[in-house]
Amino acid sequence: MKIKITSFLIFCFSMVVVSAPAQETPSLQVKIAVSPEMQKSFQQGGRLLLHLTSQREKDSRNKSEITIGVTPQNWNPSRTFVIDTKNKNVSNNGMEKLSGHNSEKYYYKVVYKQNIDDGNESVEGNLFSPIDSFILSKEVKLNITLQSVIPAATIVEHKFVKTVVIQSKCLSEFSGRPRFLKAAVLLPSGYFENPGKAYPICYRAPGLNGRYTAINGQIKEKEFADWWFTASAPQVIYVFLDSQGPYGDTYQVDSENNGPCGKALTQELIPAIEKMVNYHPESKKRYLTGKSTGGWVAFGLQVLYPDFFDGTWSYSPDPVDFGHYGLIDIYQDSTIFYNRYGYLQPGKRTTYGEPTFSMQDWIKGENVVSRTNDYRVSGGQFGAYNAVFGPKGKDGLPTLMFDPITGKIDHTIAKQWEKYDLTKILERNWTVLGPKLQGKIWIWTGDMDGLYSNVATRFLKMYLDKTENPKSDAKISFTPMAGHCQEWSDKVVLTMVAQKASGH
Repeated sequence: MKIKITSFLIFCFSMVVVSAPAQETPSLQVKIAVSPEMQKSFQQGGRLLLHLTSQREKDSRNKSEITIGVTPQNWNPSRTFVIDTKNKNVSNNGMEKLSGHNSEKYYYKVVYKQNIDDGNESVEGNLFSPIDSFILSKEVKLNITLQSVIPAATIVEHKFVKTVVIQSKCLSEFSGRPRFLKAAVLLPSGYFENPGKAYPICYRAPGLNGRYTAINGQIKEKEFADWWFTASAPQVIYVFLDSQGPYGDTYQVDSENNGPCGKALTQELIPAIEKMVNYHPESKKRYLTGKSTGGWVAFGLQVLYPDFFDGTWSYSPDPVDFGHYGLIDIYQDSTIFYNRYGYLQPGKRTTYGEPTFSMQDWIKGENVVSRTNDYRVSGGQFGAYNAVFGPKGKDGLPTLMFDPITGKIDHTIAKQWEKYDLTKILERNWTVLGPKLQGKIWIWTGDMDGLYSNVATRFLKMYLDKTENPKSDAKISFTPMAGHCQEWSDKVVLTMVAQKASGH
């Protein structure tokens, strides 16, 4: 008996010894100045973001492990502004990761988000500092200068590439300031040898916050370029759309917050492009494609404008059914942070099903980079969703569909998202839409989509499989164990587009 008691005491003592006291998170005080050269570019009301990373090979602006954010009030750019992490008005994502890492080196960069026409960070007009480093201690004091501005994006100069930039009348009127529409056009190999010939045209919607500059990478990709400029390549005009919006990606649809983006696309930008390249609308060979957010846009535009577009190829689309918004039912669930079983709701996973990122983590990150201290103007995924699908609030900003701290869903707002729920649109309007969509829908997704978007696509397919008058001929396929956009290929898509255009 004595031996057992002794063993038990030793075990308890061991447990006490190995339990170290919680370590205090270091504090940072950062004085930020604006260089004289940048003061003329400075705009009030922006968001200051301090990014930290322990990995030198990363650009701390894009891949930071820790982000600290604050919105300066009435900042005079000729004077320094102080970010103090002890200040309750300063928010952060990941500061606890600094605990226990004294004497380690960290790299940092500061960005000032001030572009009111683009909700993102690495975009034209935002100011930033050079990357620097410090050794972590209990209290860190830094002096940083914003001395550079992100320049406007440019498109590669190439005989077969054309750039289209027009001022949108309807978006400018909506916003009360000039707003522009942009696109880059990749011409087929036989374009200049056949003047006057009308070619099929395909509009490529970008992934989240993608830009028309994606054509730069496409034209520089040797394998694609070597194929595209052969006579046997698809003779299709390939248009790279741009998703810029004041709150992030516009999803190319009309919305209360972004304005009439669908109208601007179909009535202003597309007519300007097609006039330039001599596309003949009566040929009925105007197609759509895209992946991820672009997959939603490609499918959504086909549904919303069934007579205007003549076919869509959608890869790994964002949720097309809001009752399965990832793993969230926005109409029935009480919060997006916990599922119906009380477990933390995952937002991302590996192809083996391992959760890697919770919804709570996701929204915390978007709250930090937003000048409102919530995800409304983050420029991120949920900031964009909220602006596109939700109503405008009394303050002129998007109304929050869920609480940024608790995740509690406002079902009054969620109900208003229904008009963008593509499955519900089809269910309610099938007798009208069904005949117009025959032969026009092709969707692919991986059954281990990293964002769980395949769940919504499954429910879309279940609905379409049961349709009658007409019976849907949509082609929707799933690849087991495949991840988000894993099988996307411009070459494959363009080949399928060319085949449809030729009647095969």
